[in-house]
Order: sequence, then structure tokens, then C-alpha cells
Amino acid sequence: MTTQNNNDIKKVVLAYSGGLDTSAIIPWLKETYNDCEIVAFCADVGQGEEELIGLHEKAIASGASECHIVDLKEELVADYIYPTIATGAIYEGTYLLGTSMARPIIAKAQVEVARKVGADAVCHGCTGKGNDQVRFEGCFAALAPDLTVIAPWREWSMVSREDLLDYLAERNIKTTASATKIYSRDANAWHISHEGGELEDPWNEPSKEVWTMTVAPEDAPNEPEYVTLALEQGKVIQVNGETLTPYAALMTLNELAGKHGVGRIDITENRLVGMKSRGCYETPGGTVMFAALRAIEELVLDKTSREWREQVGAQMAHLVYDGRWFTPLCESLLGASKPLADLINGEVVLKLYKGQASAVKKRSPNSLYSEEFATFGEDDVYNQKDAEGFIRLYSLASRIRALSTK
Repeated sequence: MTTQNNNDIKKVVLAYSGGLDTSAIIPWLKETYNDCEIVAFCADVGQGEEELIGLHEKAIASGASECHIVDLKEELVADYIYPTIATGAIYEGTYLLGTSMARPIIAKAQVEVARKVGADAVCHGCTGKGNDQVRFEGCFAALAPDLTVIAPWREWSMVSREDLLDYLAERNIKTTASATKIYSRDANAWHISHEGGELEDPWNEPSKEVWTMTVAPEDAPNEPEYVTLALEQGKVIQVNGETLTPYAALMTLNELAGKHGVGRIDITENRLVGMKSRGCYETPGGTVMFAALRAIEELVLDKTSREWREQVGAQMAHLVYDGRWFTPLCESLLGASKPLADLINGEVVLKLYKGQASAVKKRSPNSLYSEEFATFGEDDVYNQKDAEGFIRLYSLASRIRALSTK
């Protein structure tokens, strides 16, 4: 990542959403960086077709010379989400890393567009208080350290939506944004996040207006729905007997689980930059996938293997949250999880009901569970008398300590 004089910047690739911030960034870049050329880049990570309608025209009208909309949906689920959830990564015990997992693929695609068009800088609209600035710039540093990174929110004097609206109005640039924006949202195929509004006070219960992907559990159907998942090497390959691509499987589960209110969390998390933030997240399909993975894991992983997977998952959660995907540590953690993920084969039936996804049936060809071994009845595979010697050896250190203190 390099620093250049403003006059040296000739072409910038901007991560563009069409919202108020990035609409203002385009003219600001041209004014600040000596009328440089702006190429708008939008990553389609499953945020919804409605978010992409008219995006190209809007970017050009704001002053961009080109607009590249890159379809990353299948790659996001197959190459970023599936490997991450196979490690068991959950941030601070609750957050399924929906925003975090999308950032590295977006940054990588932005760099690829920058190389394609011959840009000498990349730009993002992340605020100076958030995690995303670190995630994006960490990826840029790993993939394209020669490119200059421009972060307008750390440079310009504007501090509010009103400032941005006035800025655009002065330049006769149209926008559909208004001065009032209750919530800040970020969506992709895996989840949607909600911040701001009443959520800024943790004493406030989220209103119904917060949630968009899931119905309220109390309003969900009064009858449960059962869904069957087939898993292969830690990946969902079938939903209710139908073979689906990773993205299609996730979309199917989002719809099924969303109507039962599955996948809502309300968390006050520790941001990477040091402050706490309160957010509400909806991850309906992902919650079902996690429940299925854990169900097969219970059958196939022995005690020490599961303990190791939990350690890897905890490390992976912080790595993804902190934006360190393109690092040797990430490769190491993914490599460590793969032999265990390869055992996660089988079938799970999950019950979706009033906000819960519960595994009620599970089977695997790799299962270590045996009814014959576990039975309380008579068997010929386990001599209960053998436990006496095992217990004496297992507790030997405690016995020696007690004897030495007498």
C-alpha cells in the first residue's frame, strides 16, 4: 500500500454501492485528486437484485467513466463461507461472521478490476470507526501493496448525511437518499446486519421494523417444518433430496428458515478498533447449516478431535472478523480443519419451529456412535470391571497430591 501525491493519482477503482456515501465519493475524488478517472466497482454477493437495478446508470450519472458489476455469489458461498463454517468459526459465541466473510472476496475482485483497467488507486467508503476499513485495507495490502488506498471518511470534512446531501445538491447530482436513515444495513447471501436507530441504546428491544429476512418467532407458523440436509466433507450438497449448488442451497434454506423466524441474534460485540457496537443479525440459512454440521460432528469426531476443532474455530473466528484472510495463518487454519471436515458426511433432519432449528435425526457412515457399545444392558464389548484400573490411573495425580500433603 503506497502513498502518492494527489496529482499522481490518474485512475481510481471505487467500491460502489449506489448509496449516499459512494455517490458523494465519486465527485469528491474527481475534485480532490485532480479530475482523476473514476471506475465504479460493485460486487454482487447476493445483497438482492433490487440493490443492483439502475446501478450502472447511477454511477455514470455521478461521474464514473465505467461501472463493473461482478457476480461473486457462488464463489462467496463455495470458497469463503463453506470453508469458514467447516472450522466452526463463530465470533464471540454468537455472530456467524456474515459481513466479515464477504469482505475478502469483494476486496480481491476490486483489485482484479483495478489491474484490468490499469488503475493506480482503490477507494472504499468505510468509516474511520468501523471494522471494514481494516478488513479491506488488510486485503489490499496482501494482494496489491503497490496500489494507493483512498479512504474519504478519514480525509474529507463532511460528518453527516445532511453534509453529503448538500454536497450532491450543490453539484446537481441526483440521489434518492434522504436526510433520515434509521438503520445502517449490510446484506449478502449469508446474512443481513442492522445497526443504528433504537439499536444504539442496548436497553431498547429491537422493534419489528429492524428485521427484514425473518418473521418474528411469535408470528411464525404454529406447525413445525422439517428439512433434510445431505452433507459431504462439511458442505451441504442436498436440501430435501435435491442436489443444489452452494449458493442455491443457501438461498433455499434462507427462505425455509426465514419464515420460521430462525437465525436472529442481538449482540453487543467487540469491534477490532477497540469500541463496542450493538448489532442485530439475521442468518436463517446459515443457522440451519451450522446446526446440521454440529449434528454430524457429534457422531463422527472423538473427544480430542472435537476439542481441537473448537480451538481452530475460535482462532478462525477472530481471523475472519479481523480481516486477515489472505495470510499464512488463514491457510494454516483451513488446512488444520480439512481432515476433520472431510469426516462430516451424512444426513440430518432439522425441525424448524418458532425461531429454532433443532437436529432431530442424524446419521453418518463415519459415525463413532454404536448403540451396542452405549447400551446400559448386557453386552460383550465392554467389561465394566476394566473401568476400575482406568479410573485409578486417570486420578493418579490427584491421589499422589493428596497423599503428599498429609
